[in-house]
Amino acid sequence: MRKYGVVDTTFSRVDMGSIAIKVIRAEDPDAEIIRYTVPGIKDIPVAAKRLLDEGCDGVITLGWVGKSMLDKYSYLATSIGLIITQVLTSKHIIDVTVHEDEVDNEEKLKDLAIDRVTKHAKNLVKLVRDGRNALTPYAGKGLRQGYENVGPID
Repeated sequence: MRKYGVVDTTFSRVDMGSIAIKVIRAEDPDAEIIRYTVPGIKDIPVAAKRLLDEGCDGVITLGWVGKSMLDKYSYLATSIGLIITQVLTSKHIIDVTVHEDEVDNEEKLKDLAIDRVTKHAKNLVKLVRDGRNALTPYAGKGLRQGYENVGPID
């Protein structure tokens, strides 16, 4: 049985963990899903690593980045930690991050978060369940998570 990890934070303003779990369950109904909630983004890499150590086949991490430069530096450190964890474990960690200053109002921010989590949760299932070539048919298609797809350049 496949096992997925979902890491989210209490700092987030949208319950992205519940969205990811719902999508993963719909895409891979027989899989086990383990949720791990941490305070903020700097705690995400160790949570992802622990889930992988506990047998998860892949993890989706759900971070929320504030507007300050300090928040952006914290995200950079988190991203580096997640990349290192992927390299050390040879397993996918799909890093889903919402930056509070991406859009100009809260309703758009919520919609962006829902869209981004939904699309990336599906990507994780495809990679874990279907293997490394599962996303190949979509290469070069200009797909976006959180925004409208822009399409390929002909």
